[in-house]
Amino acid sequence: MKQYFGMSQCGALKEAVRGLMRPQLIMLFSNGEQFEAHVKELEELFPGIPSIGCIGMSYDTRIVEKGVGIIAFSDGVSVAANVLEQVSTMPVKYIERLEQDVRNIKASKEDTVCIDFCAGNDACVLTTIYSVLKHRDISLVGGTGDAGKVSVNGKVYEDAVAYAMVKNQNGKVKAYKENIYHQMKDYRFIASKTDKAQYIIGALNGSPAKQVYQEILHVTEDEITTQTFKNPFGKLNGDDTCIVSIKEVKGDALTCFRQVNDSDVLVLLELGDYKKTVRDTIHMIRRDFSRISGVFSVNCLFRYLLFNQNHYMKEYLEEMGTLGSHAGFVGYGEHYNNRFVNQSMTCVVFE
Repeated sequence: MKQYFGMSQCGALKEAVRGLMRPQLIMLFSNGEQFEAHVKELEELFPGIPSIGCIGMSYDTRIVEKGVGIIAFSDGVSVAANVLEQVSTMPVKYIERLEQDVRNIKASKEDTVCIDFCAGNDACVLTTIYSVLKHRDISLVGGTGDAGKVSVNGKVYEDAVAYAMVKNQNGKVKAYKENIYHQMKDYRFIASKTDKAQYIIGALNGSPAKQVYQEILHVTEDEITTQTFKNPFGKLNGDDTCIVSIKEVKGDALTCFRQVNDSDVLVLLELGDYKKTVRDTIHMIRRDFSRISGVFSVNCLFRYLLFNQNHYMKEYLEEMGTLGSHAGFVGYGEHYNNRFVNQSMTCVVFE
């Protein structure tokens, strides 16, 4: 297969698709003002071609912050693009669509991946989707777009998740998740006074969550939302740790970007040697693949902000570009199989 990336910093879609020939899947990354117009125009330019899209920044070795980016696959993939609606209440109502798409492209563990763009309620959505994928051990990579909107095959949806089942006809696929954080000392907390709907942590080990975070890290209340770049929480999930970013302070509580429940075990994380971690990821991918057709990744907004702060974003994209054709988008939460994580990178590699 071949992976295409096109962009326009001023939002000119025709510029972004210049040179795109016979695509089999198109992924659209637009800005809030032009999204709906871009969805309509893309369908007019490539009628009937499977497509999914969302609002967000995109990149290859460059970043598109406010314009439009296009990532497309061609020359050797089978694709089914579709949507699950009512994700805030009942996404399972539409699960037959996914089951049928899995059957139609003859999806299998070795050569198929599900790419999804979600408008919200990610944890529930992933549980729903993975209830189908797990029977064939199919990987999932995706993320959350902005403004609660996604697109599928020329139509804009709210309260929905767009997905594409992609089967590589010429080789294997493999998904990866990258974590640049590790546990800080032996801090360990039991969460309580949580609000699942609002993603609020009220208390840690019985004390107000804001107070606990401030006292350990010696930060002011105003510094908490930027300190999370260096010190997010981690939610233990078997042998894995899912990163939990802090969104804002609410009284004595902390509002997060993913759900935490009463009695969940949390740890405090700290930023590690992220440049080494990136090099290790690249080495792992090269070890697993002797030839690479494309790498599609999702990077968290907080990683993007952290890398920018440390003047590393350009270097990061150039390093990932050494793998070959690397492109992706900046999400508000990352998806890896059935896990919804923050401050991470997830990607899928195509042989």
